[in-house]
Parts: sequence; C-alpha cells; structure tokens
Amino acid sequence: MMPAVRMFNRARNLTLILGAVAMAGASLLAGCAAVRPARPSSPPAGSPMSDASAQTVMAEVALKRGDCRAASESYAKAATSSADVPLVRRATQVAMACEHLPAAWAAATRWHALAPQDREGNALYAAVALKLYHTADARTAIREFWRSEERASVATPPAGKAGGPDPATGQDPATGTASPSVPGGASAAARPAQRAARGMGELMALLLEESDAPAVLMAMSGALEPSAHTPETLTLLGELALAAYDAQRAQEYAEQALQHDPRDAAALRVLARAYVVHGDASQALATARKAKADDSTRGGFELAEVLASLDRIEEAHHELEHLRTAGAPAAEVDRRLALLAFASGDLKEARQRFMELLSSGQGTDTTQLYLADITARDGDPEGAIAAYRRLYDSSVALSARSRAASLLLDRNARSEALTLLDDYAADHPEDELELTLAKARLLADHGEADTGLALLASALERHPQHPSIEYDRAVILEQAGHVHESVQALEQMLSERPDDPTLLNALGYTLADHTLELPHAEGLIRRALAVMPDNPAALDSLGWVRFRAGDSKSAVAMLQHAYTLGHDAEIAAHWGEALWASGQRAEARRVWAAALARDPDSKPLKATLKRFLPDAK
Repeated sequence: MMPAVRMFNRARNLTLILGAVAMAGASLLAGCAAVRPARPSSPPAGSPMSDASAQTVMAEVALKRGDCRAASESYAKAATSSADVPLVRRATQVAMACEHLPAAWAAATRWHALAPQDREGNALYAAVALKLYHTADARTAIREFWRSEERASVATPPAGKAGGPDPATGQDPATGTASPSVPGGASAAARPAQRAARGMGELMALLLEESDAPAVLMAMSGALEPSAHTPETLTLLGELALAAYDAQRAQEYAEQALQHDPRDAAALRVLARAYVVHGDASQALATARKAKADDSTRGGFELAEVLASLDRIEEAHHELEHLRTAGAPAAEVDRRLALLAFASGDLKEARQRFMELLSSGQGTDTTQLYLADITARDGDPEGAIAAYRRLYDSSVALSARSRAASLLLDRNARSEALTLLDDYAADHPEDELELTLAKARLLADHGEADTGLALLASALERHPQHPSIEYDRAVILEQAGHVHESVQALEQMLSERPDDPTLLNALGYTLADHTLELPHAEGLIRRALAVMPDNPAALDSLGWVRFRAGDSKSAVAMLQHAYTLGHDAEIAAHWGEALWASGQRAEARRVWAAALARDPDSKPLKATLKRFLPDAK
C-alpha cells in the first residue's frame, strides 16, 4: 500500500526550521483573509479598468456568499486587466487563501510584473511558483526578495539613531536593554546582515507553509547570491537542508558558518544533526559536547537530543537529569523526559511525566493531547474520546477531532465521527481543504475509499489543479485496489512536475510494492534520492524494490539504514520481512517487536505480523 505519510510532513519541516526562525513567516501572510476589499475609482464605461471594477464587485459578492472559487477567478480576471497594485495584491491573497492555484498564479504573476521589487509580492510569487513547481520562477523572486532585504538593511538608521542599538554595548539607548538582534553587542556591520537573515527566515517559513522542504531548498540554494552567504543565512540553509533530508549539504552550510564563528551554537546544532544522519556517532557527540562547553544549558539539551537520535535513550535520560541538578528549567527537563519516554514506547513513564507537567501548571494543550493518545494506545477508546473531547476547541482542535473521529469510525459511529469534522469546518472555513483531506483519508482507512474519492473530486472542483488533492487521490486509488489508475494519476502529475522527488518516490514505491516494472521503479526512486539522499521513506522504497527484485541481502542493509533515520513502523515491517526471507528470523522478530513497542497502532506492521506470526499476540 502507498501510504499518505509518504508525502512530506510539512508540520515537521516547520518545526525544524522554526527552531532557528521563531514565528517566521507570519508577517508575510498576516491579514490575508481580513484584507479590506479593493475600492477602485469609477473609470469610463467600457475601459479595461471598468472591467476590472466589475470583476472586483463580483469577487466580493462571491466572497460574501462563501463561493471561494468564483471570488478567486473574478479577482484574477480583474488583476490581469488592472494596473492597480493594491487590487492585484488583494487578488493574489484571496486566491491563496482559497487555495485556487491557477488564479493565484495569474494574480501573483501580474503583481510581479507591475512591482518587480515589491517585497511581499516577490514572497507570494515565489510561494505560488513553488507550489506549482515552477522552480526557475521561484528563484527569480527569491533573488529579488533578498536584494530588497539588503536594500532595507542598508537603509536602516545607524546605531544610536532612531532606535538603533549602541555599537559598543549592543543596547537600545531608549530602553537600556540589549538588542535582540545583536547578541552580546554585535558589530554595526553585522546588524544589517542579521536583519536580512531574519527576512530570509520569514520567507523560508512562508515557503515551507506552501511547499515541501526539498523544493524550497532547491529554489533557495540556487537563488541566493554570494552576498547572501552570511553566517546567519548559511545556518538557515543548513536547517533547511536537514528538513530536506540532505545531510551533506547541511554539513557544508554549517561548516561555512563555523568558519566565521567556531562557537556559533546554531551552526553547531546543524552540524551535530548532520553527523547523526551520516551515522557518525562520535563526531555528532563531539560536536554537541562542544556546544555544551560554550552554553551548558542549551548545549546540554542539544546533547540529550543527539543521544536520543542515536537511540542511546538511557544516556539521553541521564543527561536530562544532570541538567536538572545543574539548574536547568525543571519544566523543560520534565517536558523532554516525557517526550523521550513517549517516543521510545515507555507509555507508563510518559503518562506519569505528562501528568506531573499538568499538575504543576506547566502543561499545555499538547500535553493533554499526548495523554489522550496514550489512553488510546492503552486500549481505552472511550477514555481517549473523552480526553480528546476536552480539546475540541483548543489550539490542537483539528488533531484531537481527527483522532477522535478515527476511534468513532472504528466503532461504526460514522455520523458522530463526521459531524466532529464538519462542525469544525463550519467554524473554521480557512481550514476547509485540510479538513476535507483528513476526512477523505479517514474514510478510506475505514473501508470507504469510494466516498473518500468523491470528496476529493468535489474538492478539486473548488481547488483546481491542487497538488495535495491530486496526490491524495492517487494514494486512495491505490488503497482501494485501483493500482493502474493510481499509477496513471501519479504519471500525470509527474508529467507536470518531472523533478518532484515526492512524486518520483511515490510512483517508484507503488510500482515496486505491486512488483511492476521493477527496473523503472528503481530508476524513479534513485532520481528521488538524488534530490533528498537521506529521506527515510525513499531509502525504504529503494530497499523494498531491491527486495522485490530478489536481492534480500542489499535490501536488509538499505532498510536498516532507513529505519535508523526514520523509526517508521512500516519501514520496520519491510526490514523484518527482508530479514525473514534471508533466514534471520530471530532478528526479524526483534525488529518487529521493537517497532511495535514504539507504534502499536501501525496497520502495515500489524498486517505483516499477521502474515508471518499469525499466532502472535
């Protein structure tokens, strides 16, 4: 089966990047849905501007009645015949908020033509271009965005003037406090580069909201000029390379940043993570310990994360407890210990630690979500649903409702399950597309693939040519047994996005899983790995195609490497099957047992166990 999780997890990408760029990207799209309607003056009847005015009125009427597609298309028509930048800006924002990509591209292209140096215009043009995989166009906009950041940084008032920090102390003269952009009092020459890097961080976060990390890396790394290669920007690119599953590039960016400052904590973090991916434990730990020597608390937390990534759970636990005794914030230590226990499958300890966080007043909505998940894993669906219910209107409402809906579908409470999502959609129309995708996947996972496909067909009417909808359609077609239709759908998408590594991997895996065109499948997967060489899903696909071709020996090594990087239960299912076929049955059992402890709800793993160990409990 080609699972939906083989598409990149955008939330994960954002988590990686936002560790370096806190709250980045929000300002570039702030207020998209709340922008006031454009109010052009009344031009002569029959003129192009008259047509634009009429289309604008039609668009706003469509918005008021909730017809997002009609609004997007009317605004796009208005934009193409107008030279009014505010109107074109509004058209782009409406189409993006409505997820109408053809209209968004038309409006963004017009905006770019009218105001080629507009900062926001270039950001949104790049975002739409990447979503459509127009990489060259995205690079052009990113390059111009960087130039605008450089110009803005140079134009910023000098230190000590108009709020600038004092160059000797790094403090704001008005407040007497240190400037957040000048740690320890950075030089005046460094401050413009830091400001420009923050702008690039905002752009990077925006692009990751709209596209997957490999596509963003491909565009940004090919767009930035030598002047953009400051330590701050190099570290950002390193974070992006990690999110894009390219550890070698991440290492190169980090090493370039460290040439400027060997104690750069952010660059050391990137370098340590790159070594983890390479499997070089000694270098990863040495780099993390170097960071700890410079900052005992932040570096200590980083060392604990590196140890956990290397599966040295006890050592990570010990490091966190040592940080507690050394005076690190107790709530942060407890939170990390709870997450460590949860990730390693120790649900008893995880529950205890999450409960302690709540009782101490340090818990969050996410803490409660973990506790609900643990209750579900413990085989108490009623208790889990009750716990999820308490989060239906929280910051994690969509996750809580989706998980509760899945449990309700397991109990054949279909109407109640779908109402959970429909009620949320009614109150949060901005999440309509995400909710539709979630509902289609849930229905397909519970034996209603045809209903899920019908939902996606309706979604494509509202959001034409949307890649996420088209991809999920291919996934559900395969899941429903329509393998050739799924392959055709993926091939059609690839004809429009021939270098998209996600699609290359998806098609290659689908062919391999059904023992179809194995040499072609392997070629597709290797092309995907050329772009994202450390992606565990693509490495799993390569191991699986080698297994299907009868090469169990090389398959075992590839699948082991993939599991080390991703700890995904489906990869463990494949790895164990390859071990079993090669005669290593005891090792296969060990791999399956460890993976089941981490993810006891994995359907692919359970299906594999049922085939090979039908009497196992």
